[in-house]
Amino acid sequence: MGDSEHYIGNELELFSHAHNWKGYYKKHLSPFILGKVLEVGAGIGETTLHLFNSHVDSWLCLEPDASLATKVQEKLDTHRLPNNCSLHVGTTNDITSSNTYDTVIYIDVIEHIEKDQEEIQRASKLLKSGGHLIILVPAHQWLYSPFDKAIGHFRRYNKKRLLQVIPSELKKEKLFFLDSLGLLASLTNKFFLKKEYPTIAQVKFWDKMIVPISKLTDPLIGFSSGKSLIGVWKKQ
Repeated sequence: MGDSEHYIGNELELFSHAHNWKGYYKKHLSPFILGKVLEVGAGIGETTLHLFNSHVDSWLCLEPDASLATKVQEKLDTHRLPNNCSLHVGTTNDITSSNTYDTVIYIDVIEHIEKDQEEIQRASKLLKSGGHLIILVPAHQWLYSPFDKAIGHFRRYNKKRLLQVIPSELKKEKLFFLDSLGLLASLTNKFFLKKEYPTIAQVKFWDKMIVPISKLTDPLIGFSSGKSLIGVWKKQ
């Protein structure tokens, strides 16, 4: 990750309340999260808490923002994170290619990185043969809103745009959208409410009321549209 990332602690704190959402994408990603795991842009450690599973041997939380990393360290110190989790304050530039991983994870991260293709090329070099790269990003550039700008998003993604940053040695396993009803809620915010930041009440309403409906509608439409885009690739 380069020098132009933007992390907003308030955003991470807000979405720490999105337990249904995190559980929803965990269900789709868990089969690919195992062995030695690198989570890039670990933030305050909430994603780590939700995605960690019994098939993980070790988990490195990589976070470039020192103030956010202190939240991860607090979770480690108080044993809220498993003992086989560790923290490095820095970027993928700090991880040598001799130190490779079974799984590399980016959850709501690469949209914060200006040179996203260079970042994912580094990630590929850190993967073992047969290892998996997991990416979750906000979907649809036409949904780009004041909220995106406020929290430092350079872009949102469609399938074509995300595939452009993936190196040729990675084979696509899955590429699909999640949260179809949340897409409509985002449209409402963009064109009518135009709020820069959601409130905790709004996040909780989305998580408790909208995400459960999306769990029903997403498979009905073949995961063809949604507020978020998820990709899983396997290194050849």
